[in-house]
Amino acid sequence: MQVYFYAAGIGSLLYYILLVRYTGKWDSTFSRFWIVCGGGHVLLGFFFSGLLPTVQVLLEIGVVVWWFMLLAVGGKILSCAGETCGREVDFLIVLGAQVRGTRITQSLKRRLDSGHAYLVNYPNTKVVVSGGQGKGEDVSEAQAMAEYLIRCGVEPERIIQEDRSTSTWENLCFSLGCLTSPRAAVAVVTNDFHLYRALLLAKKAGYKNLFGIAASSNGVLLFNYLVREIFAVILTKARQML
Repeated sequence: MQVYFYAAGIGSLLYYILLVRYTGKWDSTFSRFWIVCGGGHVLLGFFFSGLLPTVQVLLEIGVVVWWFMLLAVGGKILSCAGETCGREVDFLIVLGAQVRGTRITQSLKRRLDSGHAYLVNYPNTKVVVSGGQGKGEDVSEAQAMAEYLIRCGVEPERIIQEDRSTSTWENLCFSLGCLTSPRAAVAVVTNDFHLYRALLLAKKAGYKNLFGIAASSNGVLLFNYLVREIFAVILTKARQML
């Protein structure tokens, strides 16, 4: 077990270094988790042999439970990672992501490009671009997204801007109000790691005729986002049970 703690700790710290070098930021989204995870595992490895046998057993059980959750929830998330929609829907909802100033990020561009490809194939579908204005954003995410789609050739009259939301839950709740009916056929577009939770929340919000379209994500950042989503899905399911 000591070997596991050392290996997991060093692996986590090395992954954090990779994230820093790749993004150029020491505090990119969720990246500090890997410092805590890595440091905690290394300390557990160092002190493990001196712990009481009961504590050692509890730690071993904790490791098994963690990996069970990782594989079970991670498997459900990845089951949606390649989802597409091969039929015409009434509305496409593209979920917002961070905008820097007025410039869309790569993650958001991937969502918009997937949405644009669908809109080209189905010219009768309208699109809701969903996202408010947050810290470091000179315009709402919805406005930046609409402008990008217009530059790609989407007619402005097909675009509906939902510019109040600050979370995935609000994205979906506020976008529902933009539809002609809760029973309208809707396809939600977001990155592959995010789609499972987005559809989970959409069903809770009241969408009746729902599909998903998974946009790609950055290969280096995928594991970081996947682990974050595992925690988010567990929290979402726990809230639904209350």
